[in-house]
Amino acid sequence: MKLLKDILYGVSLSAVSGNTNVMVNHLHFDSRKVEMDDVFVAIRGLITDGHDYIQKAVELGAKAIICEELPELLVNGVTYLKVEDCNSALAVMAANYFDNPSKNLKLVGITGTNGKTTVSTLLYNLFKKAGFKVGLISTIKVLVDNKEYPTSHTTPDVLTINGHLNRMNEEGVEYCFMEVSSHGIHQKRTEGLYFEGAIFTNLSHDHLDYHKTFAEYRDTKKKLFDNLPKNAFALSNIDDKNGLVMLQNTKAKKYTYALKSYADYRAQILEKQFNGQLLKIDDNELWSKLIGDFNAYNLLAIYATADILGLEKLETLKLISELENVDGRFQYFISKEKITAIVDYAHTPDALKNVLITINALRTGNENVITVVGCGGDRDKSKRPVMGHIASEMSNQAIFTSDNPRTESPTEIIEEMEKGVEPQNTRKVLSIENRKQAIKAACKLALSNDIILVAGKGHETYQETNGKRVDFDDFKEVKAALASLNK
Repeated sequence: MKLLKDILYGVSLSAVSGNTNVMVNHLHFDSRKVEMDDVFVAIRGLITDGHDYIQKAVELGAKAIICEELPELLVNGVTYLKVEDCNSALAVMAANYFDNPSKNLKLVGITGTNGKTTVSTLLYNLFKKAGFKVGLISTIKVLVDNKEYPTSHTTPDVLTINGHLNRMNEEGVEYCFMEVSSHGIHQKRTEGLYFEGAIFTNLSHDHLDYHKTFAEYRDTKKKLFDNLPKNAFALSNIDDKNGLVMLQNTKAKKYTYALKSYADYRAQILEKQFNGQLLKIDDNELWSKLIGDFNAYNLLAIYATADILGLEKLETLKLISELENVDGRFQYFISKEKITAIVDYAHTPDALKNVLITINALRTGNENVITVVGCGGDRDKSKRPVMGHIASEMSNQAIFTSDNPRTESPTEIIEEMEKGVEPQNTRKVLSIENRKQAIKAACKLALSNDIILVAGKGHETYQETNGKRVDFDDFKEVKAALASLNK
């Protein structure tokens, strides 16, 4: 048990009813999980308002309630604390509850539209190879040194984050690399954390269903850098037009990286092949198995971060040359018929464009590029015609299909994608709602040396429709479909 007033340290209280000098058990923002002597924090969500469940939490045994509005009925023996923002209060309380675990390791946050998972995962892999105990909090997985925990959000809730960081403390983890989403920043999930540094990868069209405007999306990302302490570092990609914006108000030590601009860390692509690329970083050449300009940026960010954190430069370059692709990020294989199949998480216009630029740069010109792509339901609708335009413009054949429709009609999502197709490209587009059938169609259309790109889901091993998830793995599906061509 913990003393309530200790958990509240640093929380600004506007009203108190009851005693804070009491022992409490656990923190919860889900009233269904409340048990005797727990603390319930009433979070206002997009769908439900935790204030509506205060009475239920009290009935289940809550000893303390954190809220933005005090209820009319105050129950004797229960402490009620009014705060301005329950999300901020929960973030600080969660850190206090677990004894501020982020202070006891070097936590690095990675934010941007694309590249967060790749950069965070490869940093984890690099530092593991360098002999350190390392943690990872990413879209794909949470790793506490070698132990894996499931994850469902890019940036988990603050209780989950601090719980994982606490486990890392117990395991002696020295470094933790964490994806930081705009949703997570906006919902205060990163408040109360002590960051050693932050990395900005890039910014493009995404999440405008949530943030409404691009400026709001950008400024939300920027808060991660604005809140860094003086002894932290801020590393930004200044080839992106928003790169310098991220650094404008930060108190942290500023570093920049780029392929095209003058920067603290620079790289040059010397050679590109399907099995990798030759890079020049700090006047040293290295071969990487990761291909594409976007991966050159990712690897440069990794190199810069390792250097800032004190790793020896030549050792870092050696370790980078050993790194493998992250699952679902330009993951490819070549079939017996010499058809190249690529699975990539590209689910934003910029990411899809970058992958297709990379593929087209590697072509001899005789191969066809067949792109299978969809757009997620209950997400930013404005990017759908843009995705449709890019896929049809940059491919020889585009097949529009379902991604994760969620509660939306897959047919209507595909129709919105079709609106972005230019008249001269309509003959290149097929629409096949069933994703399995769309992948099979692409494989049947492909001839020897052709390239199939299956975009949008990447590492995901499920498809979500009307609240139900069914097993679906793009990589397995395309592999099985190409194998069946032999039969």
